[in-house]
Amino acid sequence: MKTEKFRLRAHDFLGSSEGKKHFNEKHFAESAPRYDLATRLLSLGQDGGWKRKLVSSLPDVTAPVCVDVACGTGDVTMLLGERFGSGEFIGVDLTREMIDLANVRNRHPDVRFRCGEMSCLDLPDDSVDILTGSYAIRNAPDLDEALSEFFRVLKPGGTLALLDFSKPRSIFFQGIQFSLLRLWGGLWGLVLHGNPEVHGYISKSLKAYPDAARLESKFLECGFKIVEVRKHFGGMMKRYLLSV
Repeated sequence: MKTEKFRLRAHDFLGSSEGKKHFNEKHFAESAPRYDLATRLLSLGQDGGWKRKLVSSLPDVTAPVCVDVACGTGDVTMLLGERFGSGEFIGVDLTREMIDLANVRNRHPDVRFRCGEMSCLDLPDDSVDILTGSYAIRNAPDLDEALSEFFRVLKPGGTLALLDFSKPRSIFFQGIQFSLLRLWGGLWGLVLHGNPEVHGYISKSLKAYPDAARLESKFLECGFKIVEVRKHFGGMMKRYLLSV
């Protein structure tokens, strides 16, 4: 059966939490088959290394319960399984297409994947040792709700590890960042999907995203402690290690 062509425009949906959720669900369903290739191309081949550093920066925990939100095709979830060996490793993603691909790739007995929302994880309070998210929180329909949910499910002393774009405080440098991402993302959206909106949306998603200073304030307001911050790509990307 022929798949419906992706025609949504990000600016029509990113202004509300429900609109953003709807756009992300349709957008990532469209991008799923070429998502891993796209992340490599968009990052100039750096994506895999960033994610390995994210996982290697985590504290040693025996048989941890780990949750990877917005897990996509499951690469970080499976890296968690490899890093810790035994435990419970749960990848959660909004789109069935991503989860189906993750299940096909999965060879780890303790790794499992399921559809779900990062703001509603269907897990008990204080039940998770480690929670990770790569390119996740920028896509949260409501960032405050997502961070509150992460704090709720993490155990006291638990770890939150995040990798995502970092937005500069300066309006001038924001403009440069938005323009570069619109052009670069639009190019690969056009090449891979025949539609620049598929990856060009990244620049639009950053417009409502807090700058780096405000984001770190949000972490603290939610009760997290900032353990480590590392820059990638000249500061355009950041890796955060937080504790409860």
